[in-house]
Amino acid sequence: MFIIILQRILLEAVLDLLYFPLWWYSGGIKFALSRIKEFFLTGNAFLAPGIWLKNIFVPMFGQYDWQGRIISFFMRLVQVIFRSLALAVWSVFCLALFWLWIFIPVIIVWGFVNSFHVAQSI
Repeated sequence: MFIIILQRILLEAVLDLLYFPLWWYSGGIKFALSRIKEFFLTGNAFLAPGIWLKNIFVPMFGQYDWQGRIISFFMRLVQVIFRSLALAVWSVFCLALFWLWIFIPVIIVWGFVNSFHVAQSI
C-alpha cells in the first residue's frame, strides 16, 4: 500500500513539474494580467488625475472672484501635470512587474545552469 501511495505522489510531482511551464505562460499570464490591471487601477484611483482635470475650471474653496479662479486653475493644472506623471511612472512600474512575471522562470533556469558553470571553473 505504501508503494502505491509513494508512486502516486512521485507521479503527481513529475506531472506538476512538466505542467508548470504550460500553466505559467497561459493561465499564469492571464492571472498576472488581471492582478497588474487591479494594481494599475488602484494607483489610478489613488492619484485620480481625471477628477482633477474634470474640475480644472471649478474655483477652489468657493472663491468665485477672478483671483480665486486664476489661482485655482493653475493649482489644479500643476496637480494634473504631476499626478499624470506619477501615474505614468506607476504604469511603467506595473509593466515592469508584468515583464518580471514573464521572465522570472528564464532567469531562475539561467541562474541554475550558470551556477554549475561557475562551480566547474573553480
